[in-house]
Amino acid sequence: MANPPNILAGIPPVLENELLEPLVLDSACRIERIVSMGHTSPDGFWYDQPWAEWVVLIQGAARVRFEDGIVDLKPGDHLTIPAHQKHRVDWTLPGEPTVWLAVHWPAN
Repeated sequence: MANPPNILAGIPPVLENELLEPLVLDSACRIERIVSMGHTSPDGFWYDQPWAEWVVLIQGAARVRFEDGIVDLKPGDHLTIPAHQKHRVDWTLPGEPTVWLAVHWPAN
């Protein structure tokens, strides 16, 4: 059996834009690796997704803003974002990879 893929492998040393890589695409679920290096949501932009999302921070650090507060994330921290809960990425660690694993599924 070949070595399994590693979620921390193959990260470019510099990223102009946040990197989103699908790992699993299915009609019922999408799993993706997200790599940020100081990337944030555009000013005034809020995600308002029609699907639910669970995200775990694998490496780095990040700050996610919700309409009712802020969550600081360090490696191992995870959170569930219900469908249509407005949120944005306020901050990610500059100059180093912040690696997220995100799981998306249809809202009930």
